[in-house]
Amino acid sequence: MGATTQLIHSIPVDPHTGAISVPIYQTSTFVQEAPGVNKGYDYARTGNPTRTVLENLIAQLEGGHTGVAFGSGLAAIDAVLKLLQSGDEIIAVDDIYGGAFRLFEQVYRKFGINVTYVDTTNPERVFNAITPNTKLIWIETPTNPTLKITDIEAIAKIARAHRCLLAVDNTFASPALQKPISLGADLVIHSGTKYLGGHSDLIAGLVVTKDKELGEKIKFLQNASGAILSPFDSWLLIRGIETLHLRIRQHGASARAIAAFLEQHPAVGKVFYPGLPTHPGHDIAARQSKGFGGIVSFTLKDDTQAAAKDFVTSTGLFKLAESLGGIKSLVSHPATMTHKTIPSEKRKAAGVADSLIRLSTGLEDTEDLLEDLRQALDKLLTRTPAGHAVQPEGRAKQPVVKAAVSA
Repeated sequence: MGATTQLIHSIPVDPHTGAISVPIYQTSTFVQEAPGVNKGYDYARTGNPTRTVLENLIAQLEGGHTGVAFGSGLAAIDAVLKLLQSGDEIIAVDDIYGGAFRLFEQVYRKFGINVTYVDTTNPERVFNAITPNTKLIWIETPTNPTLKITDIEAIAKIARAHRCLLAVDNTFASPALQKPISLGADLVIHSGTKYLGGHSDLIAGLVVTKDKELGEKIKFLQNASGAILSPFDSWLLIRGIETLHLRIRQHGASARAIAAFLEQHPAVGKVFYPGLPTHPGHDIAARQSKGFGGIVSFTLKDDTQAAAKDFVTSTGLFKLAESLGGIKSLVSHPATMTHKTIPSEKRKAAGVADSLIRLSTGLEDTEDLLEDLRQALDKLLTRTPAGHAVQPEGRAKQPVVKAAVSA
């Protein structure tokens, strides 16, 4: 049975009514027959039937044992970090999501949990960074936003040898393309807000564990902390997942065409997309994934924040906004948006240049997206270092008026 067919038919028909859409159990509590005697649910923080369907669905998609749905991706990350204790150490990918970096550095470091940031594309560097206190290895692959690829199997072997947990943020690939648990990961994390939801209409996080014991620990932490996903958002996420494979195909098709186009444009510096044979992680991505995803990042020849801001305020179909993975194409400037909490020197050392731009391809026609990028890039070719457009000789020069950039 194909993956799309299996996904669609793994979502249960309601046994009580025959409803083909999962019901939304919008309730805070459940009537009990006697103290402690119930129909599987007692209080909606601990469990909700709509959320249960979602959690079982993501566990099945990722090939794990237990799925747990949270109110946001950061709440999911927070629950994983609560598995640790003071004195434990984390090895994390250097090109890390800004929100995760903020959580690691400004929340958990003061509790005595230290983080070492490493280029995880080189397993030897991960091996060399391990100490007796290392308890968790944290990777994103592809990374956000430079799309570095880490060999999950290679890092999993290192983690097992040193009795560390391996957590993989699988948001950019999604289980439609990549299944880290089958490659040796202990935990998989998702921002369900992105490709799983797919419509830019919810905030959600998910954790999938490899085994029952780890799943029980995450569920306990969620119930103790209360970071649950609401019934309605659980239903929205189920509905989004139903079309995941179909959407991922179109996202990927447009991303491949856009990456090839960007490589040829004279205003572009470097293109980051694992589907390009020139990408240093191309072979690993081809081996451990079924595709290369819908995110493309690139730098400009004019490697300045001013040039980047001019570009991101010149696109039409690509909307300037945080987030990614929705049906509408989005553009962002990581240095001033998603990664602004990371110190400049750390950000640049990880490859997030001042002019780096991240594109999230939507479901629009590919040719329309290419034309939108073409017109915005062509404008940069007539831009002077002062940020003014070059006017034809004999005409007065007028400054280009730029819209404010959302931070």
